[in-house]
Amino acid sequence: MIVPLRPYPALLLKRSSERVLVVADLHIGWEVRLAEQGIYVPSQTPKLQEKMLQLIQLCKPTSLLFLGDVKHAIAKVAMEEWRDIPNFFETLGKKVQDIRIILGNHDGNLEPLLPQNVKILPSTGIASGSVGLFHGHAWPSPNLLNCSNLITAHVHPTVTFRDPLGFRITRQVWVKAPCNNKKLVKALLKHLNIKADKNPVSSLQEHFKVKLRASQLFIMPSFNDFLGGQSINRKTLGKSGRSRAFIGPILRSKSVDIDNAEVHLLDGTFLGTVNHLRTLI
Repeated sequence: MIVPLRPYPALLLKRSSERVLVVADLHIGWEVRLAEQGIYVPSQTPKLQEKMLQLIQLCKPTSLLFLGDVKHAIAKVAMEEWRDIPNFFETLGKKVQDIRIILGNHDGNLEPLLPQNVKILPSTGIASGSVGLFHGHAWPSPNLLNCSNLITAHVHPTVTFRDPLGFRITRQVWVKAPCNNKKLVKALLKHLNIKADKNPVSSLQEHFKVKLRASQLFIMPSFNDFLGGQSINRKTLGKSGRSRAFIGPILRSKSVDIDNAEVHLLDGTFLGTVNHLRTLI
């Protein structure tokens, strides 16, 4: 069972005795980039830590799963990350022993910063029952297509509204989109250099012993609410005319129906579909 933890940008996966608390896109150390541009913001890691502790107390998870981009510096490790990341995970480790991280595109050289009890998982993701989880900057493992529900991050989805005076309002959102799994399989097999012939579903089962079940994709909001995001209801992106939501291979594969995706605020308010929201910007 997938349970959004309103009004937090987090969800709980419940399966028999397991309770997995999932968050994504912390980007610890993002303040360093601002400082390089002459904008000085105190470390926000204590606020992220406090929010995590509140969630742990609220839902009593048996494990924590971070869906990529724990840190902000992509390839290097900033000095502030050496300080903040170990302290962050040591504090959480006192409350929950099982902590796992699916690597995101910002998580280069993350392992030296982590306590020994924190387990690193590949960017191709993992399956938890009928749910497949991956960060979204890279293709998921073919095994995840056996899951009916896919959960990704990476996009930092937001919606933007404009009032009659021209003021813009941006809010973080959850996105739930239908998925054309046959298109998805075809694109994934092409990425893997596997000829799909006329029936990509049979090819998936032949090569990976995977029965195709993926039918919908959830895009998580970033846990760090100071970050910017991709305005999914923006109509175009410059001269290319491509929606800002189309980052990451799955979204670029055209297998996800973003136009008819349902959009919810963090408090659960249903805003409508992306197609409808594009008329409000």
